[in-house]
Amino acid sequence: MAEKMNFQDPGFTPIEPDPQYILQVNGLKKYFPIKGGMIGKTTGYVKAVDGVTFNLKRGTTMGLVGESGCGKTTTGRTILRLSGEKTAGQVLFKGQEIYDLSSKELRALRTKMQIIFQDPFSSLSPRMPVGEIIGEAVREHNLVPKEEFDDYIDQVMDNCGLQSFHKDRYPHEFSGGQRQRICIARALALNPEFIVCDEPVSALDVSIQAQIINLLKDLQEKYNLTYLFISHDLSVVEHISDAVGVMYLGNLVEYGSTEDIFRNPLHPYTKALFSAIPVPDPTVKMNRIVLEGSIPSPANPPSGCKFHTRCAYCTERCKQEAPVQREVEPGHYVVCHLYDENA
Repeated sequence: MAEKMNFQDPGFTPIEPDPQYILQVNGLKKYFPIKGGMIGKTTGYVKAVDGVTFNLKRGTTMGLVGESGCGKTTTGRTILRLSGEKTAGQVLFKGQEIYDLSSKELRALRTKMQIIFQDPFSSLSPRMPVGEIIGEAVREHNLVPKEEFDDYIDQVMDNCGLQSFHKDRYPHEFSGGQRQRICIARALALNPEFIVCDEPVSALDVSIQAQIINLLKDLQEKYNLTYLFISHDLSVVEHISDAVGVMYLGNLVEYGSTEDIFRNPLHPYTKALFSAIPVPDPTVKMNRIVLEGSIPSPANPPSGCKFHTRCAYCTERCKQEAPVQREVEPGHYVVCHLYDENA
């Protein structure tokens, strides 16, 4: 039997539970093996998530942004323990390391951690009526007595803008926005505390996006929910998030409050992303920063700083030495040699 590889960084320091945070992620890594040859030998690893660290306070929203393929969705799924075992790092939910939980303990925790998927149609069973889709897990976990089940589902649907007569209909009979409301109702029915929103509005029309975003904000205020909001749309992220993390090739290159990130983006990649936000004023000349080249492969990332192949400020040090996370201003962290005190 092959020896299990240890991908933990030599300088990794485990953190202690902090009650002010509902979620603590420390040095999280998720690698997927690349198989090759006739016997399926592991020839390498896709480093989808490569050392992500952040904390999330109860009742707040953290936006996670970045290009396609940067590891946003894998980060969310790894936090929820939906992608098999983690490769390295810590995921503490309410002070508990979720990867140390037994099957029974994890099952009990599942109701408190939910996900809203990107494509509402493919995430809903076409063979089940809406009432069963929303109530299946409620019945499985025995969350409410049988005699109160129907009334409970009606209440959950009403909270999400659905009518009680929708229970007997099937997903194909609804519009895209209504289907996403069904997905939100399914997650909300389990009375969760933390929800990963994996691009929940990217497949919807702009007018419907606004309705879903407002619904999520209303539900958060009513039930004190905590969101990890994954999105490409920076204007949506600015509207809904309290904090923002910017991902590039499996790493969190910048992290801070929404106000700090949008007022003063520090990392060259963040500045390039934000320069692409359209301004609804034809008289304003946009200072667009165009990145050269394409995003490297996570199976063979560049040495040193992963962004150096596309960075206008690249130095020899960037090519050789990976930067570490630094707090440039209170609560505003960046991973870049430009802000190194010893540079």
